[in-house]
Amino acid sequence: MRIGILTGGGDVPGLNPCIKEVVYYASDAGAEVYGIRRGWGGLLNFNINDVEDQKNWILPLTKQNTRTIDRSGGTFLHTSRTNPQKVKWSDIPKFLQDPKNPPKKDDPVSDFTPHVLRVLEYLKIDVLITIGGDDTQSFAVRLNEEKFPVVSIPKTMDNDVYGTDYCIGFSTAVTRSVEFITNLRTSAGSHERIAVIELFGRNSGETSLISAYLAGVDRAIISEVHFDPEKLSKLLMEDKKNNPSGYAIMTISEGAQMVGGKVVEYGQSDAYGHKKLGGIGQITGEAIQKITGAHIINQQVAYLMRSGEPDALDRMVAMCYANLATEMVLKKHTGRMVALRDGKYTTVPLKSIMDGVKRVDIQELYDSENYRPRVLNVIGKPMFLY
Repeated sequence: MRIGILTGGGDVPGLNPCIKEVVYYASDAGAEVYGIRRGWGGLLNFNINDVEDQKNWILPLTKQNTRTIDRSGGTFLHTSRTNPQKVKWSDIPKFLQDPKNPPKKDDPVSDFTPHVLRVLEYLKIDVLITIGGDDTQSFAVRLNEEKFPVVSIPKTMDNDVYGTDYCIGFSTAVTRSVEFITNLRTSAGSHERIAVIELFGRNSGETSLISAYLAGVDRAIISEVHFDPEKLSKLLMEDKKNNPSGYAIMTISEGAQMVGGKVVEYGQSDAYGHKKLGGIGQITGEAIQKITGAHIINQQVAYLMRSGEPDALDRMVAMCYANLATEMVLKKHTGRMVALRDGKYTTVPLKSIMDGVKRVDIQELYDSENYRPRVLNVIGKPMFLY
C-alpha cells in the first residue's frame, strides 16, 4: 500500500509528531508513505511530464528522514492554502495553461480536481491522510466524493472543526497565550495601563475565552458576541480602579466585531474566500483611549501562538490521531475523520465537517453583559469545555 500525507492551512505545533507517527506505524506494517509538500498545492503543481521538478512537490518518507522532526513545531512538509477546485487565474501553473487561450483576470476560478486525481494515479497513491482544518478537509470531502480514499486528521489552532471536541494545535496556542498574557502584566502594571491582547480566532472565540479564563484577565471579547466599546471602556476603567496595581487587561479575538461594525479584514481573499484578519485589537485600544483617556498597551500575539514545539497534550493527541488514522487506512476504513468525542478517540464520517459550525456556547460559558468567561457548571463538559 502507498499512502500519501499532507498538511494544509496554517501551521500548528503537533504536525511533525503526527507525520512521524504515521510513517513509523505504516512502515512497520509494510506500507510506503509519500509526503506531499505544500498541502494541496503539491498536487496542483505536480507536473507529470517534468520528472526533475517532481521532487519539489513529493518526498518519500522513511523512519530515517522523519526520525527527528517531532522535536520542532510547524510542518516540515510545508503548507499552503491552495484549493484545487477553485484556482484563480493568477495561480494556475503554467504547464496547465492553454497557450492558445491563457487565463485572464476576469476568468472565473477553475476546477483542477481532475488533474489532482491524475497525479494521484500517476504516483500510485492508494489513499490520502490529510491533516488540516475545515478548508483543507473540504477538498478532502470532494476527493472522497470522487471515490478516492481519504482519512482526515483535524488540525486548527482555533479548535473549530465541527465533529470533534479537539483539534491539533489548540492546547499549545492556549498555553502560549496564557504565558504571554501573564508576562505582559509586568509592563501593564508598571505603567498602570490597560492592556489589549489580540488573539487568533476568526469565527470561534474559544482561544480568547479559554486563554482569558485560565489567565484570569479582566474582560474577554470573543468572535460570537458583538461588543459595545463604550460599555467595555467603562468596565475596564472599573477594573483598573479596583486593581491595587492600577492596571486592567483584556483579550480579544481577531474576528471580533463592535456593535454596528464589521470584521477587520485586509488583502486579497485566499483560495477559500478568506481575507487576512488582524487589527481589531488596535482599533479597540484606540477607541478605549479616546473614550477614557487611559494609556493603552496594544499587543497582537498572532503567530507566536502557533510557533515553537508542541506541548505534551498536543503531542499526545497528534500521535494518537496519527495512530488511529493509520489504523483506519490499513483496514481500508476510509471516508472518515479521526476525532475526540466525550474524551474518547473515535472516528466520524468525513462529511461531518460540513454538518455544522463549531462556536462558543454563549449561554453556558460566557457572560455577554460583562464580557468575561462564565463557567458555572463543568459536569459533563469535555476537557476544553465544549
